[in-house]
Amino acid sequence: MGQKINPLGFRLGTTQRHHSLWFSQPKSYSQGLQEDQKIRDCVKNYVKKKIPSDMELISRIEIQKNIDVIKVIIYTRLLNFPKLLKEGKPPRIQELRINVEKGFHSVNRKLNIAITIIANPYGQPNILAEFIANQLKERVSFRKAMKKAIELTISKENTKGIQVQIAGRIDGKEIARVEWIREGRVPLQTIRAKIDYCSYTVRTIYGVLGIKIWIFAGE
Repeated sequence: MGQKINPLGFRLGTTQRHHSLWFSQPKSYSQGLQEDQKIRDCVKNYVKKKIPSDMELISRIEIQKNIDVIKVIIYTRLLNFPKLLKEGKPPRIQELRINVEKGFHSVNRKLNIAITIIANPYGQPNILAEFIANQLKERVSFRKAMKKAIELTISKENTKGIQVQIAGRIDGKEIARVEWIREGRVPLQTIRAKIDYCSYTVRTIYGVLGIKIWIFAGE
C-alpha cells in the first residue's frame, strides 16, 4: 500500500521552510494554530472584498511571532498592491491591520504587515490553481485549462517540470475520475528537489473538483 505525504512537509528543513515561525508551550499550541488561521482568513477576505480580481492575488502568508510583535508577510503577484493598500481614508493598510487585530484579539502585541512582490507569479501553485479554477467555472475544457496552465509555467527558465491533476465529476460525468498531465521532471521522492505543491478545491455546477499542482523548480 502506498504511503502518501505532503511534498512540503516532506522537505521541511531542506528546500522548504515553515510558513509560521513561533514557539509555544504544548498547552497553548492549538491556540496559536487557530490564531494563525484567523490572521490568514482575515487578510484574504479583506483583499478579496477591497481589491476584487479574477485571480488569486496572494500566493502565501508568512507569520512570525515574537513576545510583543506579530509580523505578517504577504506574498502577492500584483505590482501595485502596496499602492492600493495605501489608498483610501483611512488607508486600507490601516483598516486591514485593525481588522486582523480584531480577529485574534491582540492586546499586548503589535501587528506589523509587510508586502513582498513575487517575480514569477505563475511559478506559484496557488495562483496557478486559481487560474485553472476560473477556467473550469467558465466551462472551458479541463484539458485545455491544464495545458494553458502548463504553458504559462514551463515558459519560465527556473521551472524544470510541472504536474497538474484534477479529480471529481469532470465535465459532469456520472462517475468521478482523476485526470492528470505532466511536463518535464517532477521527482517527488528526491528530498533535495525543490517542489512547490498546493491542493485546491473548486465548486462547479457539476459538483466539487479537486486540483493538485506540483512544480519542480530545480535542485
